Amino acid sequence: MTTATLPTDELLTVPEVMARLKLGRSTIYDLIRSRRLTSITVGRARRIPVDAVRDFITFEIEEAA
Repeated sequence: MTTATLPTDELLTVPEVMARLKLGRSTIYDLIRSRRLTSITVGRARRIPVDAVRDFITFEIEEAA
């Protein structure tokens, strides 16, 4: 049996998202907690899909317009 896996470049760490969005750690965790930024937990590690970051940016741009 084979399982589908995501390439590691599709899942970002919190520090990587912080750098991309130029936001602080607590702000990223607040966005995750409020479900404005989708994330998954793998063991004790928090990972954010690249698509979730793109969706967040798109939503924020639409809201600002």
